[in-house]
Amino acid sequence: MNQDKVYQYLLSVKEERGGGFLVLIDPDKTDEKEYLSLAEVSKDCGVDAILVGTSFTLNTNFTSAVQNIKKVTTLPVIIFPGSFAQITPHADAILFSSLISGRNPAYLIEEQVKGAPLVKRTGIEPIPTGYMLIESGSLTSVQYISHSSPIPRTKNDIACAHALAAQYLGMKLVYLEAGSGAKQTVPLEMIRVVTDYIDIPLIVGGGLKTPEDCNTQIEAGASFVVVGNELEKGNNFDFLRELTVATHLKESMVV
Repeated sequence: MNQDKVYQYLLSVKEERGGGFLVLIDPDKTDEKEYLSLAEVSKDCGVDAILVGTSFTLNTNFTSAVQNIKKVTTLPVIIFPGSFAQITPHADAILFSSLISGRNPAYLIEEQVKGAPLVKRTGIEPIPTGYMLIESGSLTSVQYISHSSPIPRTKNDIACAHALAAQYLGMKLVYLEAGSGAKQTVPLEMIRVVTDYIDIPLIVGGGLKTPEDCNTQIEAGASFVVVGNELEKGNNFDFLRELTVATHLKESMVV
């Protein structure tokens, strides 16, 4: 896809379907056969795009994983990087994110400085994203690795201020992240308040386990939801279809 096409595609998904569903594949945590099967059926199950990312690259060649995923799907494949080392030309786009909820310079700007020339060289589309960790009841991988504190669940004003700063800095998306394996999802009230406060789309992820979880977060104002962990437990494609149907509000209303 050409520059800015993936972002425009995501906006069209939100407009036409009422909400978007993104699958997160972590090639370090999932058997290759399983995640390729998941990628292959994702479009038919109603998935709108595939995120690929991992905290580490202990068990896999990240570039090869992305390349193989691209071979089995026509959906946009978007890097959700744990570090600049996960930038590869085989993806369509990258969430070029800054961990704006934290104060660790490595994830505010240092990784981005290292990664920017690679993004330019590969020609993949950067989607500037304000990434925010939200308290979820457990110590998550990204919280541990980034040495940053999440925004407290009850501090909607802090979340709003950070999200608005992301918008004013020119970012195109805000991502509220409860974290992989979160005990609690991002609070619905926080989603409502932040959505009302900013003018750019909101992605919400972490701890989503049921179709109802996806539906309520879209109803609260999220433009996109991300599910990863629940889909690592085996290829239950009927369950995946239930998740996407619950997310696509406008299609659900038509039915």
